[in-house]
Amino acid sequence: MPPATRRGFPLHAYIWAPFAVLVLLVGAVACGVNYLMTKSALEHAMADANERISREMLEKVEDMVLPTQAAVTLVSHSSLGEATTLAQRMARVALVRDALGTSPVLQSLFLGHADGSFFYVRRVRDDAERGPYQAPAGSAYVIQSIDHDAGAAFGQLIFLDTDLNELARRPTPDFVKRYDPRKRPWYMEAIAAGKLVRTEPYMFFSDYQAGETIAVPTRAGSAVAGGDFRLDTLGQALARDRTTPGSVLAVLNAQGQLVAIDRSPPEWMSAPDAMRTGLLGKPEDYGLPVLSSLAAQVASGSEAAVRNELTTLGGKGWYTSIGRMSGGVGTLYLVMATPQDELLRDATRQASVGIFATALVVLLSLPLMWLVARAVARPLCQLTDEAEAIRRFDFDQPFRFWSPVREVHRLGETMDKMRNTIQQLLIIMRAVTAESQLEKLLPLLLHKMQDAAAGQAGVLYLIDGDTARPAAAFDAQGRDIVQEIGATPLPEALSLIGAAVRDGVSRTGYVTAAEAAQAKLGPLASVMPCFVAAIPLINHRHECPGVVLVMRDTPLQTAQLAFVDTIAGLSAGALEVRELSAAQRDLFDAFIRLLADAIDAKSPHTGGHCARVPELTKMLARAACEVTQGPYQSFQLSEQQWEELHVAAWLHDCGKVTTPEFVIDKATKLETLYDRIHEVRMRFEVIKRDAEIQCLQSIAAGEPLPIAQARRDAEIVRLDNDFAFVAACNQGGESMSQEDMDRLRQIAARTWTRTLDDRLGVSHEEFARKCRSPAHALPTQERLLADRDDHRIERGARDVMPPDNPWGFKRKVPRYLYDHGEIHNLTIGRGTLSEEERYKVEDHIVQTQIMLSRLPFPKHLRNVPEIAGGHHEKMDGTGYPRGLTRNQMSPLARMMAIADIFEALTAADRPYKKAKTLSESIGIMARLKAQQHIDGELFDLFLTSGVYREYAQRYLDPAQIDEVDTEDYVDAA
Repeated sequence: MPPATRRGFPLHAYIWAPFAVLVLLVGAVACGVNYLMTKSALEHAMADANERISREMLEKVEDMVLPTQAAVTLVSHSSLGEATTLAQRMARVALVRDALGTSPVLQSLFLGHADGSFFYVRRVRDDAERGPYQAPAGSAYVIQSIDHDAGAAFGQLIFLDTDLNELARRPTPDFVKRYDPRKRPWYMEAIAAGKLVRTEPYMFFSDYQAGETIAVPTRAGSAVAGGDFRLDTLGQALARDRTTPGSVLAVLNAQGQLVAIDRSPPEWMSAPDAMRTGLLGKPEDYGLPVLSSLAAQVASGSEAAVRNELTTLGGKGWYTSIGRMSGGVGTLYLVMATPQDELLRDATRQASVGIFATALVVLLSLPLMWLVARAVARPLCQLTDEAEAIRRFDFDQPFRFWSPVREVHRLGETMDKMRNTIQQLLIIMRAVTAESQLEKLLPLLLHKMQDAAAGQAGVLYLIDGDTARPAAAFDAQGRDIVQEIGATPLPEALSLIGAAVRDGVSRTGYVTAAEAAQAKLGPLASVMPCFVAAIPLINHRHECPGVVLVMRDTPLQTAQLAFVDTIAGLSAGALEVRELSAAQRDLFDAFIRLLADAIDAKSPHTGGHCARVPELTKMLARAACEVTQGPYQSFQLSEQQWEELHVAAWLHDCGKVTTPEFVIDKATKLETLYDRIHEVRMRFEVIKRDAEIQCLQSIAAGEPLPIAQARRDAEIVRLDNDFAFVAACNQGGESMSQEDMDRLRQIAARTWTRTLDDRLGVSHEEFARKCRSPAHALPTQERLLADRDDHRIERGARDVMPPDNPWGFKRKVPRYLYDHGEIHNLTIGRGTLSEEERYKVEDHIVQTQIMLSRLPFPKHLRNVPEIAGGHHEKMDGTGYPRGLTRNQMSPLARMMAIADIFEALTAADRPYKKAKTLSESIGIMARLKAQQHIDGELFDLFLTSGVYREYAQRYLDPAQIDEVDTEDYVDAA
């Protein structure tokens, strides 16, 4: 195992450290003593400040409660206490409003009378407080009233604005039933005490909020005046006076229970049931250990009137204080806790500044030694960083280096040269590997190698056997002169080239103008004589597929030659890959063309279709790329997309290799592998012969000769006419009417006599089909035309296309693979193909997509099946095989559909039809456009760009090229 890596220390550390440690040690001791003294002084100062804040907070809380007591006392001594009716009380409501304004925490003032009457005035500040009362907008005060008259109680809610104008009034019979002021704690305690009382915290009946009530009997003793202040209001006041974000302020009773706190209660206490039972909760409910500790001290009675101490809870220091609130009824305590770290934050910051200042002074005492150490060590650190950057192949930052030490400076210069060499090599290799086309790669490779060697001119030869063929060449002006340099047999080339190819190593030498001219380098005579380097391109098989000549005024240095050799070695691999890729691409293209040519040669019904459709498709695609307005103004194809279109266009009918020839070439209705009209004609001949025999037999039996011959002649004429009709039906040139079909069936009903077994000499498959029906005893009468069971060929499992096929084909599959029934075929409405045969013909596009989908196309050719297999789809979704609509087809697939139709209409090399003229073809396609069978926008582009005429001039007979008024077919913009 390799030894473990040992990490050392920087050079300047060894120079500076011994002295720095000594000086820093002295400085650190001084700073430490100063920090401790400062910390002690600040802690005492903060303790005093904490005590002062506690006193001030105590005074604030008492100042908030005392005005409430004053307001209640004011109401108790006012004439409001003597009012006996609601009207009298409403007349004095301004007094209550003014009293409410004397305290920020006072929520409401009220009077409870001995007869059960109740007058409650509450101010509402916002919509949240108006909500429980359903108060109208603008309400500032809510009055809850209970009046007793003749033994009956009446409750009302009255809403006033800020000017005490009545906004609304609403009866509250339920409130009267549920509420009796005489049974409330504040009433009973005030009556019992006969003086000012302050209740323990409880839940207000009006809004289920926690708070306390201050109550006192009126002067006459007939009523009790009271005032509510909510504890959350007191808590909000406490929150505003927190000294630090982490401080805790709370008011506790003598039992250590929370009366108010400076923060919101826990979420579980937000529910009404929890609020009715728990008020503000226990101190421990807030998750604050310091609050629980202070509450325990208060509950135990161990607190002092004013107390301030530093305690530690959970590893955290706290400054705590407990202040007793005097005045009123009961005993309350204001507790305060402030985190030590927050109080001392400024002190710590000041101490840190002091330490930093001390350290700075100490460090400044060693400037000279530090500068000397860094001056020596910094260049080495720069070299280390640069080496690390080179290791990461990071060449973005420029390298500027200088060192006062001579040896270190020379090391930096060498590293800079190494850095530039590696960077240049990477740039060259990125450029070479990024170029995918061989014809562009070769000039690029020569240019890069020429730059690397600082050459004036250069030539790149590809070695083909014993011949050096120039693939790229640049003269001293940078002009491309490869066409001016001829191929040279190796024996006649420069000797440097032959030696480099033979030995596989670079050769250098001095070349004169005469030698250059002899080696067919005349266009480079302007740089001769010069020094020349021949660098072989050696691939991984140690072969030399090429040689690079670099020409310059001075000899190539050893380092430069080594660098160029390295580039050549790496580039040879890239060149080999490109050559292999180009060869494979050419081979693949040749196979594609071979398949297309085979399909065209296979049947005269396709002619040169497979070769012409790609050209027409690419013409239309180029027009779409060149148009500057309209729906295709932004349409462009990349180099890979052009290749994809090329492959798809040449393979668009590859599925026709699976279509039987007898179906493609079916020229008559009865034709299969041969035209069965000959069988039918022979049956007519047999029947005619039977008529002759019948005539002779009748004459022999004594029938008059003229009568027998007349009957025979009439029968023969009828048979000749019937056969002529059957033969005409077999042509399939015109659509058949129903009358023709009925006549054909009448003719088919005639019989003829078969005396030979029709199961002899047939194939085993045909024999199996005939065995579906029982054999007839011979001789037997057979119909002249028939649809027999043996005419029908069953469709096998492999010929059935399931609806859930993986290709998404949507086709109606005929029951039989073929139905050769004679009547079935002769009654075909139009054309010569039966339903089964038409399905088989159309199946070529299905097979095209299946075949192409199974090919492992590279990523940039993945759309070939979609493009090639969509040229029989229609824009309205009625095409086949997948029933795609326009939006489901790519533009290239829609282009090929137009090209396929136009080529088929204008093709003159198909024996079964006459080629149509330009105007006829465009007219037919215009109807297809109107029927949404082809893309209207692409068809307009096909016409306006002149693609149709360009194609016609290249491929159509001059007689087909007539005038076409494209404006009649192009939609207005």
